[in-house]
Amino acid sequence: MRSRQKGFSLIELLIVVAIILIIAAIAIPNLLRSKIAANEASAVGSLRTINTGSVSYNTSYGNYPQALASLGPSSSPTSTTADLIDSALVTGLKSGYQFTYTSPSPYQQYSITASPITPGVTGQRYFYTDQSGVIRVNLTQTAASTDNPIS
Repeated sequence: MRSRQKGFSLIELLIVVAIILIIAAIAIPNLLRSKIAANEASAVGSLRTINTGSVSYNTSYGNYPQALASLGPSSSPTSTTADLIDSALVTGLKSGYQFTYTSPSPYQQYSITASPITPGVTGQRYFYTDQSGVIRVNLTQTAASTDNPIS
């Protein structure tokens, strides 16, 4: 009597691998789109945080901060480190976006742009806001005050 060996044939293993590859081909693009959407939502939230911090800074010190670092963390808040935003935002990089803060002298206004570090990979949309608090969006290039507000 001959004993049969237990196990899978090569064809069965190839079929399983093919099924796994098909599932991965469907799931990976969805995962990447979800990551981009999360990065964009984080960028909008970060712009709101910076806006709120800038208004608080203006209320406390009579003008808007000169740079993001002025809003940064501190054990004893001053006009150079007001402890209004977290250390990740102070660097200007967070969740795949780069934040650029500008405030011309005498610091009575400011503007902030948020651009994806790698367009199409970390984010697709560009954002802009200023002391008005309105967040604007552009789909193809750095956003400006003339672009449409986010909806």
